[in-house]
Amino acid sequence: MRRGTALVVGMVVTAGACISACSPPETGVAQDAPAFRGAPHPPGAVLDSPGEPPEEAFDANFQGWPGSLRPGEAEERDGEHMRRIRERGRVIVGVDQSQYLLSYRDASRGELRGFEVDLAREVARDIFGDPERVDFRFVDSAGRAEALRAGAVDIVIRTMSVTPGRAAQVDFSTPYLASYVRMLAPSDRGVAGLNDLAGRTVCVVDRTNVLNLVRERLPESKVLRVRSWSDCLMATQQFQADAVVADDAVLAGMVAQDPLTEIFPQELAKQLYAVAAPRGHDDVVRQVNLTLERVRGDGTWHRLYQQWLAGSLADAWPPNPMYREDAR
Repeated sequence: MRRGTALVVGMVVTAGACISACSPPETGVAQDAPAFRGAPHPPGAVLDSPGEPPEEAFDANFQGWPGSLRPGEAEERDGEHMRRIRERGRVIVGVDQSQYLLSYRDASRGELRGFEVDLAREVARDIFGDPERVDFRFVDSAGRAEALRAGAVDIVIRTMSVTPGRAAQVDFSTPYLASYVRMLAPSDRGVAGLNDLAGRTVCVVDRTNVLNLVRERLPESKVLRVRSWSDCLMATQQFQADAVVADDAVLAGMVAQDPLTEIFPQELAKQLYAVAAPRGHDDVVRQVNLTLERVRGDGTWHRLYQQWLAGSLADAWPPNPMYREDAR
């Protein structure tokens, strides 16, 4: 639908340009036909020239993260932070609202839906015995750690992959989903692989570790930095980007919304998503890991995967638990 609209707009503008350019010019004045500039970039977008260096190296081996805390005993999950959540009667979870299949607002139902939304409800189920006792708060990629530091949310479940830099800012649960960084491109762009992206524009969400990976692996490409992955999909539809590089769990939602795109099988890196909690909130981390242990064992994880991510390239099995060797 958007491509058709863009084509019609382009035809109208071109026709208007011809009316102006084909009219006899004023005597002695040379006139150039105006160029069609297309739709504006998404709000907050920045287009970088090729060759911008990464802010830090992309860590594909998860070195520097010792692992999470084991669920432990009941008294270890009954600290001051969990008591505060229970007294409030709801757990506050930071999520996205535009990542189709993972965490998105379903306009027809007027509610948030997706794999990560349902996982948040499972956490609430184990705390309160009621999966609906959860308040969802929107957080963008750049504001996840700050939302935790400021106490705006209790936990974040928002495609937050484990990296040493992030582990210095937040505490992570054991991972709940493994995904792989791949490339998506519209079928009409003539892109057959990464080697075709030199001089072309690649879209990626700003202040993510994927941005560092793109700058490392695609130094000859222009990079369009945007606020959300839905902005990247829109940018490709409006011919502002030739490809998107992201985790395949994210790309699966884009293909579901736009069948004229395809995901390429080449893996650039592996990502592990984990639930984030404020630093030092060990009782909260243990409580989340208790839920993750349960959903791995009772079939809930596989049910959620089949409901939301079946057919995607994300791993169809939950990651093995990753716990600290020196921690219960």
